[in-house]
Amino acid sequence: MKRSTKALLFATAAFAPALAMPAHAQDAEVPSSVDADEEDNAIIVTARRQNERLQDVPASVSVLTAQALERTGADNAEDFVQLTPGVTIVTGTAEAGDTQINIRGINGARDAESSVALVVDGILKTNTAQLNQTQGTLRQVEILKGPQGALYGRNAAAGAIVLQTLKPSDFFEGGVKASYANENTIQATGHVAGPLGDNLGFVLSGYYRSTDGFFRNEFLDRDVVDDQEVWSVDGRLVANLGDATELDIKARYSQLRGASINFNSSFHLPNFAGVNPAFNEDVNDHPFRYYGNIRPTNEQDSLDLSAKIEHDFGDITLTAWALYSDVDQLLTADGTSADFARFIAAADPAAQNVVDSCFSSTANLTGFPVNQPGFVGALPVPFIFDPVNGSTFGAYSPSTCDGTQLQIRKQSDISGEIRLASNGGDALSWQIGAYFLNIDRETGVSIGGDTGAGVSRELFNAPGSANPTSLLLNDTFDTSVYAVFGNAEYQFGDFTAGLALRYDIEDRSSESLVPAGALDPFTGGPINPGLAFGAFAPVDATFKQLQPKVSLSWQPNPDLNFYANWGIGFKSGGFNNQGSAAIIDANFVQFIGADVSIEDQYDKEVSSAFEAGVKGEIAGGAITFDLAAYYTDIEDMQFFEFFVGSFGLLRVVSNIDEVDVYGIEFNTSAEVVEGWTFFGSVNVTESEIKANSSRPSTVGNKSPYTADYTINLGTEIDVPMSSSVDLIVRADYRITGPTWFHSFQNQEAPTLFSGLLPISALALPDFVGNANYGVARRDAFGVLNLRAGIETGNITAAIFANNALNREYLNEVIPAIEFGGSFISPGARRLVGVEVGFKF
Repeated sequence: MKRSTKALLFATAAFAPALAMPAHAQDAEVPSSVDADEEDNAIIVTARRQNERLQDVPASVSVLTAQALERTGADNAEDFVQLTPGVTIVTGTAEAGDTQINIRGINGARDAESSVALVVDGILKTNTAQLNQTQGTLRQVEILKGPQGALYGRNAAAGAIVLQTLKPSDFFEGGVKASYANENTIQATGHVAGPLGDNLGFVLSGYYRSTDGFFRNEFLDRDVVDDQEVWSVDGRLVANLGDATELDIKARYSQLRGASINFNSSFHLPNFAGVNPAFNEDVNDHPFRYYGNIRPTNEQDSLDLSAKIEHDFGDITLTAWALYSDVDQLLTADGTSADFARFIAAADPAAQNVVDSCFSSTANLTGFPVNQPGFVGALPVPFIFDPVNGSTFGAYSPSTCDGTQLQIRKQSDISGEIRLASNGGDALSWQIGAYFLNIDRETGVSIGGDTGAGVSRELFNAPGSANPTSLLLNDTFDTSVYAVFGNAEYQFGDFTAGLALRYDIEDRSSESLVPAGALDPFTGGPINPGLAFGAFAPVDATFKQLQPKVSLSWQPNPDLNFYANWGIGFKSGGFNNQGSAAIIDANFVQFIGADVSIEDQYDKEVSSAFEAGVKGEIAGGAITFDLAAYYTDIEDMQFFEFFVGSFGLLRVVSNIDEVDVYGIEFNTSAEVVEGWTFFGSVNVTESEIKANSSRPSTVGNKSPYTADYTINLGTEIDVPMSSSVDLIVRADYRITGPTWFHSFQNQEAPTLFSGLLPISALALPDFVGNANYGVARRDAFGVLNLRAGIETGNITAAIFANNALNREYLNEVIPAIEFGGSFISPGARRLVGVEVGFKF
């Protein structure tokens, strides 16, 4: 990162107080659509695109107010999720933009579209890479559970995260905050907001965070496993163009630099356990160690520009907005090819430099202590073919025999919406509108030879270079979405009934950019193995879906709401890398008899969800509660699979034909005495795969990435220590239940070892190479977060401990069924620090 850029960011934070100092005595709250009602302190939400009391919404909605965000330190989706029952997240394991959020059993598949809509200040974001980014100066977070497609369209099958950020008012305000924690973790934020004239206001905010991370690369002797540096600048201008018209313009730029591919590999081969128990390792017992010879990198650059205009005609309001978004991502890392002996021979003599490097690095590293059951022998030949001198490297070894990997994802979007809505006050309220989106996306995965000279940033490198390309997947995708929507709600007495409809049409096309004549200099075959089965041609498809939602509510009094709703959720289908189906069939079905089937085109996902519940408050609002039960039927659930073999690696999306999910959820909070509040929630989810043509043997298993239960317990104390100093103490304890990350669970399957052992030097029967994945489930774990601090006037100071008990848990487990193991990533360890802030 350039020093001038950092200086600009810190200047934003540091000089914000000076800009606003003349008005520092004014400390009124910012008026906005999410402020609490002055009479009953009710929480006002905008989740359904209208201002209404949280108590009146006929659905499950979890809300984090500005005060809750301040006192928990939450500022991104990962933080929000940990405070929300029935919601889990996997983020940042491979790269920063790699985020999957699971709400009540519906998960966002990696390499497919998200299942959770992200809405910021009324504008729908369209890139899944933005799910875990900070989004300016937050004022409220609302998490809706269940399909919200009727409101937000194609990628809201599981729910929606609705954010409200600071809006300028008629007075100046601002704040700065900075913290320091172990692992050299630094975080700073700053914002200033106020008028620029009678009818114009602004908000300018900045964010910075850097950390060395929790893990260290032993071979490189550097903190380059999970280190990260990220900064962002957000700007907002709001202009009143007359008494009835408001123009809201926003710009945001964010840059991230750090590490990638925070994974170890773990084997699940029980028949080898007699030789070394680590061949059949429980993923929960894995000791994480890193020693790859490549410094992994991750780059993400994001730009958002949006404009929204609202005009009040009296009885109705016209809202229109447009968004341009551009996100470029790149990662480089060590490869996983050593155990497949990909780089021990070269069909093209020009690539002999890679082979020589592989043999010499192995010889120099013989005996290096890699993770068990791995070992580095004298030769880079798999041990089953040379039991005396061969090696078992595992993934990401210190030798150059793994090769290198480069992955890119570039996406630019243009979207817009126009909407007419009634202004309320009548028994009937309504909205109608239309939406458009265009996405241009390019993805690329390049596996190259490693000569010890680092990783090229080019997808294709010729034989004889430092990184001659051995495998190349490179595709462009074009998507156009057209939608119309409307909803109406009618209140008659204590009852309210609502109907929403949305119809989406999504046109998708894809084209391979891999040069047809390019060859792999090591195998001599096509550089994209799918080309061995025929030339690639452009593909296209159209996906359509009507998404209705019906809601009913009975409120016998303002403090009690019985509700029920039903709705349809939808995610578009799409395309895998061309030739994926043929590669899987040849390498796994034909070779080892694997019970798996992959298609080059995956289908749309459609879910039908029903929810019924009751929410209320008693004792004048001192006690609140929300009880809900739900049932969801998911057709063609999209699921990410990772295949590795002699062909390299392959990332695909498959469909699980039918999954049923049902559960119950309870939330409550109680202020036992003034200033002391307890809160808690529990979610229990049951799920079952009813049909799965991709992997038929998985019928009866649970929905992947779905925790059996979540439990949230917490307390907050806010008491005066003196007339000018308040003490604030907060504790949050989150328990996440056992979780399977694959449809294949507690089952045995043939692996590549099953096919190789009979022809190896060991001459063992094929069943000896079978894997059992009963050890690939993540165990339940609990994380305790603590904060304690004081507030005195405009100054705050706090100490915090995230994961205070230093619970060692897993962030993600990616089983590669036919490989015989899993790729596993650790969760965050204990982070203890101090924080100071100043508001004006």
